[in-house]
Amino acid sequence: LQFLYFIAAQFNKMGRRPAKCYRFCKNKPYPKSRFCRGVPDPKIRAFETGRKRADADEFPACVHVISMEKEQLSSECLEAARIAANKYMVKSCGKDGFHLRIRVHPYHVLRINKMLSCAGADRLQTGMRGAFGKAHGTAARVKIGQIILSIRTREQFEGLATEALRRAKFKFAGRQLVLTSHKWGFTHAIKETYKEKMDDKTLLYDGSYSKPARRHGVISERNCFG
Repeated sequence: LQFLYFIAAQFNKMGRRPAKCYRFCKNKPYPKSRFCRGVPDPKIRAFETGRKRADADEFPACVHVISMEKEQLSSECLEAARIAANKYMVKSCGKDGFHLRIRVHPYHVLRINKMLSCAGADRLQTGMRGAFGKAHGTAARVKIGQIILSIRTREQFEGLATEALRRAKFKFAGRQLVLTSHKWGFTHAIKETYKEKMDDKTLLYDGSYSKPARRHGVISERNCFG
């Protein structure tokens, strides 16, 4: 019997299932937990690339890829999109001319009920008995209108960022839009009012973001404005 299991294991070394098997949000979210163990690591090497430590002032332009479908995106396709966008941006404006961020996280665990396909497999497998599958990979569940990828860069590179994300979205199933943001970089401030709010001290630096100044706390320069 052990020999048959060994033969079955050799024959069962197959490739990944196509994304069409896992594209739709059919079931409940199934995250990694103490009940769901043995989950393979996501294929994404880095969620942020480029000059991620740049201040908010340096990169005013921002471009997003927005999902127009409710679906699941595997960690493999997110990594493929990141590589495509990153390669184009590095070639076009250098590795310090942009900051790319993946805005979704593949928390949902995908399952597979492996079937044996070899001589004597009918003795070993049980058909649909105990058909709950083993962890196979991970995927991100996205909604309509949710941002998948974002790039912030300088104003002169805005067209290059749009082209980079246009190339990246071919790695995803479904329909996506590439839109230019009317906000300053990754901040929540509108471009037209950003400089004015910074000068008035009603908006404060917060790394690659900015945050509104509040009048709470110890009296200091950060909360004395207006």
